[in-house]
Amino acid sequence: MISFIGRSVIQKIVTLFFVSVVSFLIIHLAPGEPSQVDPMNPKFTPEMVERFRQQFHLDKPLYGQYLLFYKDLFTGKTVSWKDNQSVLKKIWDRFLNSLPLFVVGTLLTWTLSFPVGIRAAIRRGSLFDQGSTFVAYFLISIPGFFFAYLLIILVVMHFQVPVIGMQTFGMGDSSPVHMIMDRIWHLLLPSILGATGGIAVLSRYVRSQMLEVGGQDYIRTARAKGLPPDEVNYHHALRNALLPFVTMFGLILPGLIGGSVIIESIFSWPGMGRMAYEAILARDYPVILTVNFISAVLVLIGTFISDLLYMVVDPRIRL
Repeated sequence: MISFIGRSVIQKIVTLFFVSVVSFLIIHLAPGEPSQVDPMNPKFTPEMVERFRQQFHLDKPLYGQYLLFYKDLFTGKTVSWKDNQSVLKKIWDRFLNSLPLFVVGTLLTWTLSFPVGIRAAIRRGSLFDQGSTFVAYFLISIPGFFFAYLLIILVVMHFQVPVIGMQTFGMGDSSPVHMIMDRIWHLLLPSILGATGGIAVLSRYVRSQMLEVGGQDYIRTARAKGLPPDEVNYHHALRNALLPFVTMFGLILPGLIGGSVIIESIFSWPGMGRMAYEAILARDYPVILTVNFISAVLVLIGTFISDLLYMVVDPRIRL
């Protein structure tokens, strides 16, 4: 176990280094000079442009910019080119906004996908299986932004309540209970919208994995021995069908930092995805690079957790 953890940490540190180098080079391959982001304003004088370049180390060679950027990042000194605010503070504030969406959406996705997929696999060809298949493919096919506008129109017309933003305008003087209920109401619709696609896709995976495992020899042997159907389906079949989902579970961690650009833009939710999109449009390189670096860290942590969970799910696997 110790040797596995040591090797894994070293491999992931090396991978993270190459990810940081490649992402830094790709950002700087974009057309134009980074110093043209704000100095495109005609009020900027050549002296101001030069001061801008010195402040953000743009007058240094590319390798020097790389080293100074990550030095500032690890010491908390990296600032946004757009508003001169601390990048880590901006990301933390937006992360706290995206976290409820991520948690509620993930819980809805994983708690609903497995019962639907397992039941569809057990009752293959039944009305439930055909109905869940139709609904799943419908949710996969319908564009997210179109479905979002349909939900907004439906809720506003029938309930006549606001759904845009994180809270209703003018709720600042309300009681804490009313503010909490208002925040939950605004959280509900984008969370449901973010979970629908995941439920549709994941339930199909669960169904296919259960059907594939259900045809194995050891499952037929368990049934022939007279074991109860629930024990065969949930103890033997489901446990062996979980391995692909362990990998998927580890890779949901980047959703903490990525968010959903479409959902957050439509619902005016000030989250991580919307911030990253705005940073790309503004060519705010410190924000883009920091978000990319944190996303890479979360991916590597997720894969490491998946490796450990493999052994828990399947005792045949040894680290």
